[in-house]
Amino acid sequence: MIVSSSLISSVSPWLRTLGVATAIGMAALSPASAQQRNPEQKVGETVLDQPAQSYRFEHFVLDSPDKARRWRVNIGVPAKASATPAPVLYMLDGNAAAMVLDQSMLADLAAHAAPVLVFIGYDNDLRIDSPARTLDYTAWIDTADDENGTSQSSGGGAYAFLDLIERRIKPEVQRRASIDLQQQSLWGHSLGGLFVVSTLYTRPAAFQHYVSASPSLWWSQGAPLGDMERQFIANTQGQPAQVTVMLGGDERTGNRGVRDMTNPRVVAHLRRIGGATPDAAQQLATRLAKVPGLTVQYREFPGLGHGPMLPASLKATLSQLYGIADRSGTPAPAP
Repeated sequence: MIVSSSLISSVSPWLRTLGVATAIGMAALSPASAQQRNPEQKVGETVLDQPAQSYRFEHFVLDSPDKARRWRVNIGVPAKASATPAPVLYMLDGNAAAMVLDQSMLADLAAHAAPVLVFIGYDNDLRIDSPARTLDYTAWIDTADDENGTSQSSGGGAYAFLDLIERRIKPEVQRRASIDLQQQSLWGHSLGGLFVVSTLYTRPAAFQHYVSASPSLWWSQGAPLGDMERQFIANTQGQPAQVTVMLGGDERTGNRGVRDMTNPRVVAHLRRIGGATPDAAQQLATRLAKVPGLTVQYREFPGLGHGPMLPASLKATLSQLYGIADRSGTPAPAP
């Protein structure tokens, strides 16, 4: 079921008309930041490191052509072989995603649809690699002032990253596990949710189910709400796909709690995320629901902000796709 209200413009009009001071104040009511509060948080032990029970795990590492970047892909394969090809879930921010799962969830998955689980991360021990994901998950270059008032540009690597998934990661996964190519799903949160949206726009046949959790639609002054969306809606020929958009209730209402407006970094980031209204993801779901061939679901998590939406949305996705118990609950606030 789609929860909907009025449509939004491709770029928030108030950003063009209000003064900087007013815009900053209003941005404090915007959706939560895609940046991590603790960018140095380590992964620690996860199911990937534990003895195999219902799932066995293996991994491979890919280098960029210039050897400057490395991606680590972990694959979870049900320990009990199935006579039929398995559905597969590709998860962005693979290190963080692995921290969400536990052995009871894996046992539940193995007893139901027994999907192959693919964690696409980076070859380090960081929960979130902010610089790497900022490049890989964004189809648009974002230029904005940092806390020192210096203009900085970042992003724009989503097309190359999608090529990496399609041409290198998927073939290797299919070599290691029996995959049902008609049951491929992609999940991402924040900038990862934005990547899910741009993948739907540019290669809608790459996956059959797209799960975009708390997508950073504010990126590049709201560019994701502009021409690419309009072209996708206008040019689609009924390519079938299931789309799920998830959003925390506190994100939609703009409830950000207390923010330190004396911190230049906070102010700079709040200015950036003013590129979309707090309910932009909800409104996007409403528009996509009108596209022929798409089956769209919008789900909201009451009381949750941006950070807690990562584990909640992944748990909900596993329940929705594979029929296990919904463990999303109400996670503790992000540290």
